Amino acid sequence: MKAQPPHNQPHDRPADDPVTRFRHADDPAWHWLENRDDPAVSAFLEAANQESRQWFAPLDELVERLYHGHLARRELAVHGLKTPLDHFTVWSETAADADYPVWWRHPNGDPDAAECFFDLQARAAEHDFLEVGDMALSPDEAWLAWSEDTRGDETYTLYLKRLPGGEPRALLEEIGPEIGWAEDNATLLFTRYDATQRPESIWRVSLAAGRAGEPALVLREEDPEFWLGLGKTRSREWLVVESASKDTSESHLIPARAPATAPRCFRPRENGVEYALDHRPGHFYVVHNRAATHFRLDVLAEQRLSEVDPATHWQPLIAHRDDATLEGVDAFDWGLVITERDHHEAQVHLRVLELDADHAITRDERLPLPELPCSLALGDTPHFDSRQLRLREESFTLPVTWIEQNLDSGQRRLLKQQPLHGDLAPEHLACERLWATSHDGERVPVSIVMRADLVGRPLPTLLYGYGAYGEVLDPWFSVARLELLTRGAAFAVAHVRGGGDRGEPWYLAGKLEHKANSFHDFLAARDALVDKGFSDGERIAAYGASAGGLLVSASLNLAPEAFCAAVLDVPFVDVLRTMENPDLPLTTAEYTEWGDPREPEARRRIGNYSPLDNLSAQPWPAVFLQGSWHDTRVPYWEPAKLYARLKELSRHPGGEGDTSTGRPILLRTDMAAGHGGASGRFKAWHDNARQDAFILWALGLAHRDS
Repeated sequence: MKAQPPHNQPHDRPADDPVTRFRHADDPAWHWLENRDDPAVSAFLEAANQESRQWFAPLDELVERLYHGHLARRELAVHGLKTPLDHFTVWSETAADADYPVWWRHPNGDPDAAECFFDLQARAAEHDFLEVGDMALSPDEAWLAWSEDTRGDETYTLYLKRLPGGEPRALLEEIGPEIGWAEDNATLLFTRYDATQRPESIWRVSLAAGRAGEPALVLREEDPEFWLGLGKTRSREWLVVESASKDTSESHLIPARAPATAPRCFRPRENGVEYALDHRPGHFYVVHNRAATHFRLDVLAEQRLSEVDPATHWQPLIAHRDDATLEGVDAFDWGLVITERDHHEAQVHLRVLELDADHAITRDERLPLPELPCSLALGDTPHFDSRQLRLREESFTLPVTWIEQNLDSGQRRLLKQQPLHGDLAPEHLACERLWATSHDGERVPVSIVMRADLVGRPLPTLLYGYGAYGEVLDPWFSVARLELLTRGAAFAVAHVRGGGDRGEPWYLAGKLEHKANSFHDFLAARDALVDKGFSDGERIAAYGASAGGLLVSASLNLAPEAFCAAVLDVPFVDVLRTMENPDLPLTTAEYTEWGDPREPEARRRIGNYSPLDNLSAQPWPAVFLQGSWHDTRVPYWEPAKLYARLKELSRHPGGEGDTSTGRPILLRTDMAAGHGGASGRFKAWHDNARQDAFILWALGLAHRDS
């Protein structure tokens, strides 16, 4: 597992670098960086930014080539897919030179009467950062409500406007992102945070002539490990308030046309049991894991809802299976669309169940897949009686594609596909799925995409990893990625345990006491790419963001020689210290993911892999760290501490990680963004080009023109 960095590094380390200037001898862990109000903190970050700019200076021309190459490949003027609602057809348009979309509508059947009803580009002109948390049209489509964050700290203001041309009015400040309308056209529901930015309460506000009344509490969640979310059944008959932790959930129902009704608990929470529901008139459909690790689907007659324990009347519809995880259900008046995942092939499927008046299944079939592996999801299909399903498909070689599937004829109609320009079309790409063998014998899926004409050669490779919270890394298409592929790099994904790529068992096998499996899986994926001839073992870079940054940095602590470089984007690396501080946002909600360090065994386990607690003076690869000043999920100080600690360790006598040997340790902090980085698309694309320039440099491809 040997890899050496390239030696054509662009810039030597300045003698008086930020770590030397700002080091506190009495604080070797750099905890002083957590004091946001200390002017020295921002001064340190600005100094690190300046050092990063100096290092990147020789690559500035490459950054611009990557950026403009990306722009040349994509359709800059974007026309969104039109969606017919009850009264109007709505869509978005983004001008070629705009960062944000403008929303349009026309009366159904009258496309010549188009009118703009929401200009997000104009709103963004007044701010360095703008993120819309949620947008919601009233059921009668006469009002638009949205939540807006202008700092990046995920704290939102609620706005309302009369359509189409009414003036936006700020209704409430300091709320969460989620909002939703009741079916009375006069009631908005929204979330509020507690001191740790946990959505701990749901409120409703009544509107009259666009003015808000006094907000009324709907539900408050007292348990700090649970957070609240808003939803509505597809039938539009019930509002759903869900309270959930990482492994337990509970739903409360409110009649959508009578939102002042007290919420009714659908089934009281039971530790370790998760459930979600949808509704067709007369019946509720419940996806749950009670005595069913991979989830099952039950049905409950609506008339049973008022009984003392309705769960005793749940009837099975889809039984638990060992080889598939049931991920979700969407109800229509004719039946159900089931989302499920095959464990063996790590592939998602959509399954159509048609039901007769007696609730018997009259049709049960999977919808076709465009290719394997791929992503497939039910798109925006707002009409409850629709028999034309909108599907969203994509893969590593297939651009995002929207298909209309006719359930009666079986015909598939192309609605829209992401257009591409330039010399690298989908047919010029090749994707492979291979299987790595991890430390305990488990088979780990690995995906790799490259130019088709380079198949069979060991290529410089960027290996991407996440693996947490049961999130799935289904194949996705990236225009920016083409700039790497065209220069001869390959892009690979390690579908490690802790993610959901092989269903619920895959997630459970990579969390809590099993978390170390994900690190071993990532390293096994790296070795399999080399052993099977796909990747050049001397030139493999790693990428991880957020919890993916934890995955990659913990893997580097185990085997730093495995990679020539790493990009760590808002990386969660101070795991033990963060989990020991319940006052930080999200900490208490994360106990069921990582463990509660108040328990000695959990503390020992987290301490054994927490990246900042396991650093040593060994030769790390080149590292580019990125953080955001307003990030509330992974505070700016986590990447900053790792930067400082790595720089110091690299200076031990004989330390091969010193930047003067060609292995820079760089930190860039965006002082005007949050966890997701820049909000405008052009700035985000430019940031991506800088990141890709570092990767190409590390892979020895910086001077290869496309």
